Amino acid sequence: MRAVSPRAWGAPENLVPVEVDRPEPGLTEILVRVHAAGVNPVDWKTRAEGAFGSWGDTPILGYDVSGVVEQVGPGVTLYQPGDAVFGMPRFPEQTGGYAEFVAAPARRFAPKPAGLSHPEAAALPLAALTAWQGLIETAGLRAGQRALIHAAAGGVGHLAVQIAKAHGAYVIGTARADKHEFLRSLGADEVVDYTRVDFTEAVRDVDVVLDGVGGAYGARSLEIIRPGGHLVTLPDPGGLPDPARAAELGVHTGWTIVEPDRAGLLEITRLVDEGKLRVEIDTIIPLEEAAKAHARGERGRTQGKIVLSVV
Repeated sequence: MRAVSPRAWGAPENLVPVEVDRPEPGLTEILVRVHAAGVNPVDWKTRAEGAFGSWGDTPILGYDVSGVVEQVGPGVTLYQPGDAVFGMPRFPEQTGGYAEFVAAPARRFAPKPAGLSHPEAAALPLAALTAWQGLIETAGLRAGQRALIHAAAGGVGHLAVQIAKAHGAYVIGTARADKHEFLRSLGADEVVDYTRVDFTEAVRDVDVVLDGVGGAYGARSLEIIRPGGHLVTLPDPGGLPDPARAAELGVHTGWTIVEPDRAGLLEITRLVDEGKLRVEIDTIIPLEEAAKAHARGERGRTQGKIVLSVV
């Protein structure tokens, strides 16, 4: 089958087309013919350093996939060949989404939302589950609370805005000025241009902060959270603020990493079906040009998600 693999960890141009053996589904697994694969920051960070995940003899990046069941392994009852599915089934182990076929446990997938194309569905799993698990399951965001979403126009951020809004929160996002109209169209109540305004002066008394930036943002965000509130850090644990200061302010802090979650995918699908969640596609790029997708993502100016077209 066709796939894309890094010939060495490093620059985007190290991603090259390869031919590899098609995987076979094992017990309780399905073989999915991939139609589209989502591209996420973890992909290009891994490509640059090879530092995240478990990789096969031919390393194949890509965790998000949407496609059609080609074959079912022994013991599978959820799906039949021809069913459309989506998911991030093996994260953080190698899923191999940058390829024509993926074999993985059946219950790590969910039926593709009927109203979405394969590229749209492939853009959802990792980013939407990151937002869902961070906001709803980790922070326990409730109706009437105030949520601040950093990097609100990005892949995770624009979905987090909608998920928070769907749960009745007052939503504030940080983004460049040219993204403000887009974020308001998603339901953001306030938008802060972080290039011109210090968000710690513009925003106060929030219950939940979803920090998709890292670095000093965690410590700065801590100062605007109400006692009993939550700071959820996504990029790396190095962005966590001083625990003593968090305890002094009465703020819960923690680093969270997304997990495969069929139940979460079904909740995401419910929001999509109800018209409360839509995914923004920044660009769709052919599989063989994955290097271009990574170079675009690393520039950090995308609006929504980058997706690879496989079929």
